[in-house]
Parts: sequence; structure tokens; C-alpha cells
Amino acid sequence: MPKVNATEDLKLSPKKAKTKLPSMYKVIILNDDFTPMEFVVNTIQRFFNKSVDEATRIMLKIHTEGLGVCGIFPVDIAETKMNQVLNYAKEHQHPLQCIIERID
Repeated sequence: MPKVNATEDLKLSPKKAKTKLPSMYKVIILNDDFTPMEFVVNTIQRFFNKSVDEATRIMLKIHTEGLGVCGIFPVDIAETKMNQVLNYAKEHQHPLQCIIERID
């Protein structure tokens, strides 16, 4: 009886790498009673590239509902945008708050 090498019969199929999309995060601006509406509109336009109409709509949502989503990004970009908004508000002495929230 001929000897059969076990490794000759073994065939490996190439594993396909499954790329996982990065988790996405909402960048949210919170309402406060001190930051002027014009400043919020300007901030949204500046850091989220929104038109005046879009920025105004988001600002009104922030004002009436307490928060507004300015954009959805991967975590690195969302953190950068959040920090830009917070630093810009601090430079102009406004208490505007911005957070990020993971989308499940």
C-alpha cells in the first residue's frame, strides 16, 4: 500500500479578509441660554460646511429641542470636529458645548 502524504491532500482555501467599516459618530451641539444664535450658525457653517439655511435649521433645532446633529463621521473626524467647535467657542468666550455619540 503506497504511503500518502497528509499535507498533499490538504488544500487551503484563501481566506477573504472581511473589511469592517469604521463606527460612525454623530457630532451634536447642545443648547445653552448664553451663546448667541448667530455664533452657533457661524460655527456650524465654519466647521461642518453647511449653507446658511442648513446651519439656521440646525441652530433652530438646537434652540427648540436642546440639541442638534451637525454631521456624522468616523471617530477621528468626529473628535476633531468636536474639539474645533469647543476651542472656537472658548476663544470667543461662549459656553457652547459639543459632544459626539456613537451610532449603533
